[in-house]
Amino acid sequence: MTEIRTIEPLADASRLHIGVVAAKWNQSITDRLVDGALSRLQHLGVGRVTVMRVPGSLELPIGARALADAGCDAVVALGVIIKGDTDHYTIVATESARGLTLVSRDKGIPVTNGVLAVHEVSHAVERAQPGPNNKGDEAATAAVETALTLASLTQPAST
Repeated sequence: MTEIRTIEPLADASRLHIGVVAAKWNQSITDRLVDGALSRLQHLGVGRVTVMRVPGSLELPIGARALADAGCDAVVALGVIIKGDTDHYTIVATESARGLTLVSRDKGIPVTNGVLAVHEVSHAVERAQPGPNNKGDEAATAAVETALTLASLTQPAST
């Protein structure tokens, strides 16, 4: 008979070290995303959090990599990119996302993308309001859940 093992997240987040890397660009909005992430991480019982600020969203991947190298079990990346009159918005959004994905793949840890790429400032403000719809909160939740799920792989299978 084939053994099937379903991997579920561990319940205890107190042993996790979560990194939060946040862009300084559009800081008044990004700060709200950071607040949402930190509030969620505390609510989930994460034992250790390290916050790093980088200049902009293009620098998020190198910050995420540094946090991974420092021993973080997962990284939450936060930033705000607002469309302007040029194609720079597309370049920053695409390359930031690509870089974060590569860090996750190369380091083998969750790197969640809480970067808002929006057309209007009001759209970013709306997604950074306090509460469960805050995209920093959502990115932190995904980081912890994924880190706990990956950690459960090292646990013996229950019979």
